[in-house]
Formats: sequence, structure tokens, C-alpha cells
Amino acid sequence: MNLRTDLAVERHELVGSGDIDGVELNKYDDGGVTVTQIRVLNENGSRSLGKPKGTYITVDVTPFSKASDLFSHQLTVLAKNIKKLLPEGSGTVLVAGLGNKSITSDALGPMAAELIFSTRHIGAELRKSIGMENIRSVAGIVPGVLGKTGIETGEIIESVVKKIQPCAVIAIDALASRRLERLGTTVQMASSGVVPGSGVGNARSRIDEQTLGVPVISIGVPTVVDAATLASDLIEQAGYASDAAAFQKLLKPIGEQIMVTPKEIDLMIERASQLVAMGINCALQPELDPKDILAIVS
Repeated sequence: MNLRTDLAVERHELVGSGDIDGVELNKYDDGGVTVTQIRVLNENGSRSLGKPKGTYITVDVTPFSKASDLFSHQLTVLAKNIKKLLPEGSGTVLVAGLGNKSITSDALGPMAAELIFSTRHIGAELRKSIGMENIRSVAGIVPGVLGKTGIETGEIIESVVKKIQPCAVIAIDALASRRLERLGTTVQMASSGVVPGSGVGNARSRIDEQTLGVPVISIGVPTVVDAATLASDLIEQAGYASDAAAFQKLLKPIGEQIMVTPKEIDLMIERASQLVAMGINCALQPELDPKDILAIVS
């Protein structure tokens, strides 16, 4: 049964708890924050998990509907793991906020992009005069969605990449989960790029190193579960696994067109976008105080 999820940890759960050929899993505690790193090493591992080759890092966070302290240890852990995925060097990094700001559950990317500390336009003399000689060059973009622009998101980002030639792209996007308890409690980072719209069954062109020519790090938070996946998962958890497939079939195609999201989605997106944006800012500008960065971008 194909339960829709963008999370590598959930894909691993679906395959089983034992060793998977071509997949490495490392779960550990970092000062009270649970981190799970999954590496898909080859084509066999990719087929088993249904995920492209690459590194997937999941950080379990305090539910965004309850959390209020942006500058907790979670921010440090997030920034540290984002930095792990970035290529070495000090070249320009392009941050792209994917999604539709008009749809709350899909607004993570655009809202986070608004809080990115963009510095590419700051000249050397100005940097020196304000005491920021060592800040990294960062550019930000919100490409919008195909329905509004008439242009594929990947095409817009590819054009910008050709023009400014960054050393890497960070793409922020909302994700889909198979479990309600994952919504707003998880941040996933991956080195494999992203497929915009895949979480809601509207997949567009892939944005990755193969299409752009530079490393693409995707960062996302699960904000939705589709109704068919949720119903099937709940039935299986209740011990009615034999009926789950039949029930999922009854829900098609209507159930696949209904996305479930928490009632606190506005608060969740606001706080998730702040944490993701500040995690990126701290990873790219480690010499600056996080509170100073927030003061600049707010």
C-alpha cells in the first residue's frame, strides 16, 4: 500500500525496522533534541525507500503550536545540521522559498524566505564600515507557483542560478506526512533536492544538483496529511490491516484530493518559518549573534 509521505524516517518505518541494503540509519540525542540521519547510498536503497540517493536529516522539535522560545537549543541543532549539508567554501548561497503564500499550509517557503538575511547586494566597503567584513553572500527568491506565474518553479530558479552562479541552493518547502503527530513537530533537511508540489500530489519538475548544476539542500516541515493516507494509517494502527487497502480504495479519488491540516496551522507556519529561516541564517552567518540577525530581518 502506497501511503503518501515526504519524510525519509516514515519511509524507513514503512519498509521495516531491520537493516535495509543501501540505507544507513543513525539516531541520536543532541542535548535533548532527537536527530535521525538516514543515508541512501545506492539505487537499491533508493528503490527500497522510494527516495533519491542522498542524506536525510530529521530533527524532532517541540510542537510549533506550543513552542515559543525561538533561541532554544533546537535552533543550534538545526543550524549545525544545515551546515553539514552545505558544500565547503564561502560562495554565494541562493535561498528559494517554494510554495503559495495564499494557502496557509503551503506558505512555509515564502514566509521563511522573507526572514532570510540576504547580503549579496552589500558591497565590500559597506560591509567594512558596518563591521561585517566576513558575512557570507546570500541571495533570496520567492518564485511563486505555476498557476500564478505560468512558469515552472524550477525554470525560474535555474535562470537565477545561471545568472548569479551560487555555490549551492537551499529550497524551503512544506511537506506531507503520513501521521498527524508529525505535523509541526519535525524539520527535515536533505541533500537530494526537492520536487515542488509532491506533498499534495501535484509534482512539478525536480529541483536538484542534476538539473541546476549545483548542490541543492531541501528543508521542510510537514504541514498536511492526505485523507486516504490518514484513514489507512489509522485503520492499520487500530489492528484492521486487512481492511486498510479496501478502505483506501473506497476513498479514491476523493480522499486523495482532501488534505488534512491542524486547526493551529497559522501559528504553526509562523513559528516554523521563523525557526527554519533562523536555522539557515545561523548556518550561513555563524559569526553573527542570532538575535542580531533577527533584528535585522524583522
